[in-house]
Amino acid sequence: MVRFENVWLKYRREGEASLDSSPDVIADMSFEIPEGGFRWLTGPSGAGKTSVLKLMYLAEHPSQGRIELLGANAARVSRREAAMLRRRIGVVYQDFRLLGHLSAFDNVALPMRLARKGEEQVRADVAELMRWVGLSHRLDSRPAELSGGEQQRLAIARAVVGRPKLLLADEPTGNLDEEQAERLMLLITGLNALGTTVVVATHNLRLVGRYPAPRLQIEGGRLIHNG
Repeated sequence: MVRFENVWLKYRREGEASLDSSPDVIADMSFEIPEGGFRWLTGPSGAGKTSVLKLMYLAEHPSQGRIELLGANAARVSRREAAMLRRRIGVVYQDFRLLGHLSAFDNVALPMRLARKGEEQVRADVAELMRWVGLSHRLDSRPAELSGGEQQRLAIARAVVGRPKLLLADEPTGNLDEEQAERLMLLITGLNALGTTVVVATHNLRLVGRYPAPRLQIEGGRLIHNG
């Protein structure tokens, strides 16, 4: 499902002509996540967790090494193939990335509409999910009218509404209270039980302890624990 083989990642600094002198953001990282697997991605702030997730949803490409996603070699997919691949990946971003001109309902419905699902199914699935995340009373609200926790729950609903094959979540409980975080984890583990492969980046080790699963721990861009 997800395989990193000796993956390195550098970001070019402003004014640099090449990557040679840039620091390694990810260094010689190798791991594999089987289909239907669940992995915690842990490490201190700045360890490289978000960069690993960016590689997984094709927002970045490795400087060296090989990445396989959903059976495809990420380096060899065309732009069109990459767009189709991303439709099978749900992403919960730290900064939400909600569309401000759309209602809460339409933000969540967008992935299904892009996948050309029937509007009757869209309305039924979105309404059910919005009830689950406790936002059924906010269907017509714009993101700017929602609290940080409500925006977080909306972003999560958008990421999972299409039942992705791969779900990537970057600190998904960061703006949630304990009760909301618990509901979110029930939703994520429920999707995982139905076959969705899940990677959750977090520094909340209490959450990791409550939901035991294999852990990818990184420090300074290097994988120091896998299991």
